[in-house]
Amino acid sequence: MTTLQSSTETPLQPGTWTIDAAHSLVEFSVRHMTVARVTGRFGAVNGAVEVPPGDPLGATVRADIDVSSVSAGHPKRDELIRSADFLDAEIHPVITFTGGPAVPTADGRWNVPGGLTIKGVTRPVVLDTVFGGVISHRGAIRAGFSAATEINRKDFGVTWNAALDSGGAIVSDLVKITLEIELVLTQS
Repeated sequence: MTTLQSSTETPLQPGTWTIDAAHSLVEFSVRHMTVARVTGRFGAVNGAVEVPPGDPLGATVRADIDVSSVSAGHPKRDELIRSADFLDAEIHPVITFTGGPAVPTADGRWNVPGGLTIKGVTRPVVLDTVFGGVISHRGAIRAGFSAATEINRKDFGVTWNAALDSGGAIVSDLVKITLEIELVLTQS
């Protein structure tokens, strides 16, 4: 029998925490034709969190997202998102986030500042992050996080759009990004 231990108050121990892609999720959503929200996800994400000794909030993060792994519920939409009109997967196959250290907020959350690179353009973003806790199970130590941010896609050179007959645009400029990340301690 395995004993599960979890706590949202347990800090990450020093070492390298690798993203468990099978248990992590990167999603985005945009307004479509001003009346509905369309969501998508990237199925391939990898990276790590490096936690220095004595300072879990001093951790640094690097995550790489494979643009070709996009899935937005429709093959033609996926093809359009990968095209030069949007993310240009052929020339820019990876979206990258590098960040840290985390800054605690008054409500128990963390702000993780960093740089997000899309289509070769890097802009500052802040991930509003909630720590899900640490658990030990079957010899592996795992941690979980939920995070969110919002970007203007035009800031990254993703400018394609078309006007609607009634006014407005087919695709909103604002993109909500949400993350569910599970980490595994791989080196301490």
